[in-house]
Amino acid sequence: MTDASSPTTTERLTLSRPTERDLQELHELHSDPEVWKHLPSARHTTLAETRELVDRYVAGWEANGLDVWVARDAETNALIGIGGPSLRGGVAWNLYYRLVPAAWGRGYAQELIVAARAAAAALGPDLPVVAFLLEHNEGSRRAAERAGLTVVWRGHDAGNPDPDAVRLVFADRPLTDEELRVFLS
Repeated sequence: MTDASSPTTTERLTLSRPTERDLQELHELHSDPEVWKHLPSARHTTLAETRELVDRYVAGWEANGLDVWVARDAETNALIGIGGPSLRGGVAWNLYYRLVPAAWGRGYAQELIVAARAAAAALGPDLPVVAFLLEHNEGSRRAAERAGLTVVWRGHDAGNPDPDAVRLVFADRPLTDEELRVFLS
């Protein structure tokens, strides 16, 4: 990959920077209760919340040359989801993936993760790739495990409305205290 800002393709996906044209579909994804079963309080209830998220990803692209992509079916252009690596605190790539329910269990997360790890390695190979997720989010956990990431931290999810929520931090290598602190603070 020579230009991370150009669309990237996998076997079945076209991955591109989010734009205003994607906003409504991304809002439908982020407001879907099925998508947020593991963390209902994070479900978007307004288009403004989704716009804020997209603006954050666009800013990440502008600042770092890489961030989260919109993932579309390469043949039909249907939205599959959103995901990719976001630079966190300048010390690690945060691997994010959120797919439409119709795409679950079909291997799309792995395609997205492979592309994200390759792009992150091309741009910042010395930085770890991290997946920050809730323990009871089985799909995300399985995706991180299949990608070869391992649990480097497990503990209380500070700030979660569920006092029993457990957060897992997966990574492609051991994390320093500074790297871990970026995700836990």
